[in-house]
Amino acid sequence: MHRPIEWGGPCARHGRDRSSISPLIKCDGYPLRVERDGDRVRLITKGGYNWTDCYPWIMEAARKNRHRHFVIDGEAVVLGVDGISDFDALHSGKHGAEVQLCAFDVLAMDGDDLCGLPLSMRKVNLDRLLRGRPDGIFINPFEVGAIGPELFRAACRMGLEGIVSKRRDRPYQSGRSKHWIKIKNPAHPAMSRVMDALSKHRSSSEHCRLAHHAVRGCGPPLRSASHMLPNSGKQDRAGKQFFVTY
Repeated sequence: MHRPIEWGGPCARHGRDRSSISPLIKCDGYPLRVERDGDRVRLITKGGYNWTDCYPWIMEAARKNRHRHFVIDGEAVVLGVDGISDFDALHSGKHGAEVQLCAFDVLAMDGDDLCGLPLSMRKVNLDRLLRGRPDGIFINPFEVGAIGPELFRAACRMGLEGIVSKRRDRPYQSGRSKHWIKIKNPAHPAMSRVMDALSKHRSSSEHCRLAHHAVRGCGPPLRSASHMLPNSGKQDRAGKQFFVTY
């Protein structure tokens, strides 16, 4: 049985100064990067696929922006009438025209590489980039870390996926990083997807172990398939388990 995740874990991981942390609401969607270079707009998935034609609303919003060169990091989402992201609607592939981008970072703007700037400064640039923005791209609101515990509890009460806590003073780093952590609402369907993936991984690992014993050491040792798992339980140095992705 999984217990509710305590806020103490993320705070310990980021250090004691909560003012250096920017927590934001985690939308339940697909990671997506929006690239504009003049008249050309591309929507690139986490796996490197070009999905520009899949989400026309995001593409048109990027084209209407007064800035002609930028790279935005965010998440493709379908919002329900209550304003909450609906993963099932997104995953069905039947609502491509309704998909919006929940933007949470800007990596380049007007020819300048912003990845080396701290998150706090990139947030300022993101706000400037999307000020007066057309519908189709919206900014994920973020707050200073002092409200982190309250934000997480509010997210759970509203049935949201959880929050992401990031260090405000750190440059951009792709992939997993010790400077941010995702904290999932244990009652959200996204947690069930994580647990299903873990269950399949454990079953696969057991089959590999049995196969390895069956061949009695012949050939190279079998490797774990954990690197194939998109969402896996990771442990911090204190031994507490958090569920993190990318």
